[in-house]
Amino acid sequence: MKILVLGGDGYLGWPTALHLSEVGHEVAVADNFVRRHYDNELGVESLVPIEPLQTRIAVWEELTGKKIGLYIGDLTDAPFTYRIIEDFAPDAVVHFAEQRAAPYSMIDRAHAVYTQQNNVIGNLNLLFAIAEINPEIHLVKLGTMGEYGTPNIDIEEGWLEIEHKGRRDRVMYPKRPGSFYHLSKVHDSHNIEFACRIWNLRATDLNQGVVYGQQTPETARDERLATRFDYDGVFGTVLNRFVIQSVIGHPLTVYGTGGQTRGMIDIRDTVRCIQLACENPADRGEFRVFNQITEWKSVKDLAETIKATSPEDVKIKYLDNPRVELAEHYYKVTHTRLVELGLEPHLLSDTLIESLFEITKRYAHRVRREALLPTVNWRSPKASSFLGSPAEVSRILGRVLRAGEGNAARGSGQAHEAGEAARGVVEVCGGAGDHVVELAEQLEADDAEDSGPRGQRRDDGVVRYVRHDRLTEPAGIPG
Repeated sequence: MKILVLGGDGYLGWPTALHLSEVGHEVAVADNFVRRHYDNELGVESLVPIEPLQTRIAVWEELTGKKIGLYIGDLTDAPFTYRIIEDFAPDAVVHFAEQRAAPYSMIDRAHAVYTQQNNVIGNLNLLFAIAEINPEIHLVKLGTMGEYGTPNIDIEEGWLEIEHKGRRDRVMYPKRPGSFYHLSKVHDSHNIEFACRIWNLRATDLNQGVVYGQQTPETARDERLATRFDYDGVFGTVLNRFVIQSVIGHPLTVYGTGGQTRGMIDIRDTVRCIQLACENPADRGEFRVFNQITEWKSVKDLAETIKATSPEDVKIKYLDNPRVELAEHYYKVTHTRLVELGLEPHLLSDTLIESLFEITKRYAHRVRREALLPTVNWRSPKASSFLGSPAEVSRILGRVLRAGEGNAARGSGQAHEAGEAARGVVEVCGGAGDHVVELAEQLEADDAEDSGPRGQRRDDGVVRYVRHDRLTEPAGIPG
């Protein structure tokens, strides 16, 4: 089978391409490398170093003798989208190529508009290309469990049988997404279902839960094949972020009470699910939905699991929730379709978490502690304006945090240094800097709180309260 993986340079797109190649399919990938530009914009990078896509493809061929084709371009460029469908002539298209972070979409108007334009228009171009060139192509689209929200009823796999005033019907499951990113995925789902209905296309919408893990059997063959490992407050997934925080001695930052429950899936199961969807295509005219999760847990449970598994003395800190979401809620998900096709889930285990600890320890020197803090506030439609790039703000935040991580010998002088750094943020960020001043004031308060009986500071390097507010604004969003 010929399979085209869109977004093949990404966290999941790359290991998916390798897995599909490994099991015998002819694979090509397409990407515009915008995910690497997001790192530049936000002043962060993958914890695990990643090679250029061209290098990774060459290494895979060197190790296995199997070739992976490469197309460089943007799905929002319709001629490019048509060209790759015509040139590669795939049997299936796996569509990862979208801006995938909810916090990124909530920074401000520009990021929300960019997210929806990039995701919705790119997906529409793809639908038209498939319909016009070869409607036999099976579209396997990566959606998200976040499309559903947290309804007070069981979440079914995409469709719902209802009875109303004595009449029955089968309708798409109601959606209540929690960000402009999740809304873009809802729009995608509706557009795909419509295309299947009017053009007789075939599509599988994979509503995926939170993915954790960093290695698959294919990426583990050579460090040059590694995929991304994001940990920052914008793109880092929650369990990966908790693992990194535990290794570097940073408290696990739980938003709100931690009662928010989410569906989860191991990265090894993600690539297997996509294989199963491709090899068992939908019928012509069918829009089918699989809930791509293997289990669900609350954020608090995840934090407690990491704390119990870690060999370190791990602390959990509860922060004000920057998101608008229910603190506690009902959550039960039907997820049988992929198991029926042959998925054998890897459930969250101590062994998996311990392997993540080892990866993190190896690259702990690359962690930027300031990047772990949430800086996007759902409640504000407007990011604070400032005369500088996000990377510059990140550097100043780094000064604040480093000031708060001194040892006992430095004593209370660290609070003064933090205050100086905070004033630097005010100069650059305007009003947004006020919230960093709050951090400096908290460090000063911690000096008094953490002093021992003889006046010596018990310094554990912990920032106990951070006002998560908007500290970034796009500096020329690529795309």
